[in-house]
Amino acid sequence: MEVNDESISEQIARAKEGHQSAFNFLLDLYWNSVFGFQLKRIGNEHDAEDITIETFSKAFDKISSFDERYNFGTWLITISKNIQIDKSRRKKASIRAQTTDASQEQIRKIADQTPSPEDKLITEQNLAELLQYIKLLKPHYQEIINLRYFQEMSYNEISNALEEPLSTVKVRLLRARNLLLDIITQNRSN
Repeated sequence: MEVNDESISEQIARAKEGHQSAFNFLLDLYWNSVFGFQLKRIGNEHDAEDITIETFSKAFDKISSFDERYNFGTWLITISKNIQIDKSRRKKASIRAQTTDASQEQIRKIADQTPSPEDKLITEQNLAELLQYIKLLKPHYQEIINLRYFQEMSYNEISNALEEPLSTVKVRLLRARNLLLDIITQNRSN
């Protein structure tokens, strides 16, 4: 698919309808710009990644409120900047609060449906080979893959186990699956 303003608008509209592939497209397209923005701001890769995950979580929760007259990337960067500012304020005040205030209906828009192509490829792998690939992921991605695919926990169970908002769990799992798919694909072509 050629990536242009029209195709991005189409994917945003599909995401508003709850299509998982549209969320994947938007995450893949904008991940590096949001992550890079945060990395430059705070200089810590782990914190930048956490804020980026929260950014997509919040954006996907609020996708229905996105106004197409504006640039989607700019909207994401604004959300990301606000999350980082909020985190800095809370850190200074030593107050820890939950940043996602999405309703259950909005959270369900990031679908937990039939296996995606990434899921299918992941489950097709030889278990020993798959475990080696998973070890190449960062620990927090290894953990969420383990909870979802090996302990077969639902998104809600993972959310409770990790004490994280459901939307954050969904975005982190989506990112982990995409990274794992890249590793598998790269190793298959070698």
